[in-house]
Amino acid sequence: MTTTTSPARHRALGDHTWQEQAVCTPTEYNPVDPETFFPGPEDADKIATAKALCAQCPVARACLDAALETGDTHGIRGGLTEQEREPLHDNINERLDYSRVNDTLDGRDIHLTRTERRAVVLAGYRQGLPVERLAWLLKISPEHALKLYRETRRAIRHRQIAEGAARTAPTDHSATSPDRLTRDAFGTAA
Repeated sequence: MTTTTSPARHRALGDHTWQEQAVCTPTEYNPVDPETFFPGPEDADKIATAKALCAQCPVARACLDAALETGDTHGIRGGLTEQEREPLHDNINERLDYSRVNDTLDGRDIHLTRTERRAVVLAGYRQGLPVERLAWLLKISPEHALKLYRETRRAIRHRQIAEGAARTAPTDHSATSPDRLTRDAFGTAA
């Protein structure tokens, strides 16, 4: 699982305006060949050229996020080749970026992974966020938001009980340590 707290401006759901700022977008003043970003696996020069352009791009992070969130597995996106993105695609639902969670809690409409959605619910519960607000943030019904809060409350309670039991559990060394023999270890005399 990848966890980050990078302060980035994340792409909102359905937002494609970032593409206008991409270095790979050909314009009259920037005649970039789009085919540069779709090299063959053995075309090292094209790959190096595309990665060098991506390194200068102000929206490389949004590009990578868009590729991961939409399942785009073709070409170089966000400075990574198809092969370099493959493990990220495989683990996208486990990504946890707290800056994305915080942006969501601030009301931004961001595509979240399953793990980030759980983090929003936990943070909302701990902050006392109203059920209606959580529902609005996650685009779910208030009933579903209430159910998520109940599950969160139950998970926290179970964790606290387990931690309390672990702290107060007595350790019985008499049965496990040969150095600590007691009268009972020898039985009773007849």
